[in-house]
Amino acid sequence: MKLKSPSRLTTTDYPRIVALWGAAGLHVRPNGRDSQEAFEGQMASGLQTAIGIETESGDLVGIVLATHDGRKGWLNRLAVHPDWRRRGVAKMLIAAAEDALHQQGIDVIAALIEPGNAPSLELFLASGYEEYAGLHYVSKRSRADS
Repeated sequence: MKLKSPSRLTTTDYPRIVALWGAAGLHVRPNGRDSQEAFEGQMASGLQTAIGIETESGDLVGIVLATHDGRKGWLNRLAVHPDWRRRGVAKMLIAAAEDALHQQGIDVIAALIEPGNAPSLELFLASGYEEYAGLHYVSKRSRADS
């Protein structure tokens, strides 16, 4: 089965996105920042672009969220259905997200990778990203499900 080119998704794709995140093993916070209401607000802000890859029959097999704060872009929630891994889907998503961010004037793009996720780290390193040893990610959350 062939794949379509990466394309932008909309809020109507939310159920398919959440289903793919689940199939790919991503932790979903359905009552917090991954809720439909939060997703719709993020999309309405203009600071988030959802990019997906579908099969010719319309099955969503890959997703990435490209976000930015006006000066730095982030690739978030990159997920590929397990049946479609190791076929270049993630690399196509990264390239499409980078293009979308560059079109918005963003020149610095980053991604956070959880410890122990060697395949994601290898993917980003192979895509030209650099690892910065000694950086620490810290966050402060107003709610546990945020």
